[in-house]
Amino acid sequence: MTATIHRLAGRAPSLDPMVQLVTGDMNCVNAVILDRMQSQIPLIPELAGHLIAGGGKRMRPMLTLSSARLIGYTGTRHHRLAAAVEFIHTATLLHDDVVDGSDLRRGKRTANIIWGNPASVLVGDFLFSRSFELMVEDGSLKVLKILSNASAVIAEGEVNQLTAARRVDLGEDRYLDIIGAKTAALFAAACRIAAVVAERSEDDEAALDAYGRNLGIAFQLVDDAIDYVSDAGTMGKDAGDDFREGKMTLPVILAYARGDDADRKFWKDAVEGRRDSDADFAHAIDLVRSTRAVDDTLARARHYGQRAIDAIGRFPAGAAKDAMIEAVEFAVARAY
Repeated sequence: MTATIHRLAGRAPSLDPMVQLVTGDMNCVNAVILDRMQSQIPLIPELAGHLIAGGGKRMRPMLTLSSARLIGYTGTRHHRLAAAVEFIHTATLLHDDVVDGSDLRRGKRTANIIWGNPASVLVGDFLFSRSFELMVEDGSLKVLKILSNASAVIAEGEVNQLTAARRVDLGEDRYLDIIGAKTAALFAAACRIAAVVAERSEDDEAALDAYGRNLGIAFQLVDDAIDYVSDAGTMGKDAGDDFREGKMTLPVILAYARGDDADRKFWKDAVEGRRDSDADFAHAIDLVRSTRAVDDTLARARHYGQRAIDAIGRFPAGAAKDAMIEAVEFAVARAY
């Protein structure tokens, strides 16, 4: 029987099964992270540590470890590679916060607010460099190709998003291209490299890639939805950040398409930066709700979540598979 989203009865989905599954491996990964973020320049570990120790779920390295467990890998190469994945992710966060001018990350002040933009960019560069050191030390050209390609795709996605900012004519296809690049690419690579180090088939690689990619898209869809249905305490960022930055996320794309002339004028003014007050944000929330834009964004997230679950149907049942299915359910359920 195919596993489906919302198969859990009587409790909310959680990342706890995945956390428990990989606790021992994650201790090894964290040791690598702690060691490799060190530098003789004190600002580097201080700033990097602010974000790395800032309460993140470590979801991407956990996906590498869980994928390795799913396919029965018993070596240790994936520990350093999972740390490389986390360094790539952390570097992109440091750069993103500078680009977006963000004040909060996981409920804490962002590094760029504390230390300034130049330091954040440069420490992000340092972490990217550390990630590539770890890849080279692993010795697999295939792993290096997968992770370096993901890094390039993430950067392309961020540039695509930057050039799409404050453009009310952004369509759903380009939006999906953006989130597929800036979010899903690293999820996919994090999972795929486990099959490479385990020397599994191309089909197994593709299955893990598809799991990660679809999970990443679902994850970002939910993130974009909860900007309009949650608060700063829940999100770890300021409510309405996407709205005030003029980002055409899927809830806005759908609400704009479904609105009347007055609604469309409001969205055009908001996206172009002329409507960004608290009252404007409250009106935006009303519009995305009345047009069912948030509901349909979350329905799409469930669709991609189901695709992620289906992708690992080929692998044997067990604790690893259960944890990876529940991770999908958790990603989708965050908005409820």
